[in-house]
Amino acid sequence: MEQALAPTLLTALALVALAWPFAGPLRARWRRARLARTPFPAAWRAIVRRRVPLVRRLPADLRLQLQALIQRFIAEVPIVGCAGQVVDDEVRVTIAAQAGLLLLNRGGGFEGLTEVLVYPGAFAARRAQPGEGGVVHEARSVMLGESHGRGSVVLSWQDTLEGAADPDDGRNVVIHEFAHRLDQDHGAANGAPWLGPHRGYEEWSRVLGAEFAALRGRVAAAEAAGLAEPEGLIPAYGATDPAEFFAVVSELFFERAAALRAAHAALYAQLRQVYRTDPAGWQ
Repeated sequence: MEQALAPTLLTALALVALAWPFAGPLRARWRRARLARTPFPAAWRAIVRRRVPLVRRLPADLRLQLQALIQRFIAEVPIVGCAGQVVDDEVRVTIAAQAGLLLLNRGGGFEGLTEVLVYPGAFAARRAQPGEGGVVHEARSVMLGESHGRGSVVLSWQDTLEGAADPDDGRNVVIHEFAHRLDQDHGAANGAPWLGPHRGYEEWSRVLGAEFAALRGRVAAAEAAGLAEPEGLIPAYGATDPAEFFAVVSELFFERAAALRAAHAALYAQLRQVYRTDPAGWQ
């Protein structure tokens, strides 16, 4: 009997080993199918309406998409309070609703995202800064948000609320940090997020490279004139590097779409292809 059972047991173990790599995706697919059958809670709908007024502009089909994305985000991404920050449905839904805007018509999620850490307000982060003679010093910077390459997004809850409260100011820390997260899906953030299976980067690089260079020129002119901000729509922080440029113009794309399209039509067209939606047409 033992000799007869041994091959059967070995076969079963081999089948388990072969199936194991597919277990995670299958579980995720099952969980998402179950979520799709779960009604969006009325209490969550009230939170979105109160905290994220930008969502009121969405067409009905995109609003339904966003509700599904909120449910998926909350089910799959741990949101952890830090420094005494309490995480409740108000926090979860407010963050998930803003992050979900970047996934409309794209599907999927944020690859590599492991958690969202939420502080009550601005938080300190350590940064390595090179000094004279190649000596590296550690400095502390005050941050409103941060997206780590290792998989976590860190947010200030106060600035999350303030960024969502005015949908027309072009400043939204959640959109900014989750744009970085998209940029980091396939490596370090460099201002070149995944564009899709059938698109090359030649046009993207040409348009964003020209816009980035033009912004740096305007920033230099503003600094020479003693001004804190350059002329135009895109703020000086976007000139930091290509990754920050992409995150900054993503904020403008969702919150000041018509103005961005009017002033930077080619840039707007590239962002429209990346995000697969057209906020300038939302009413």
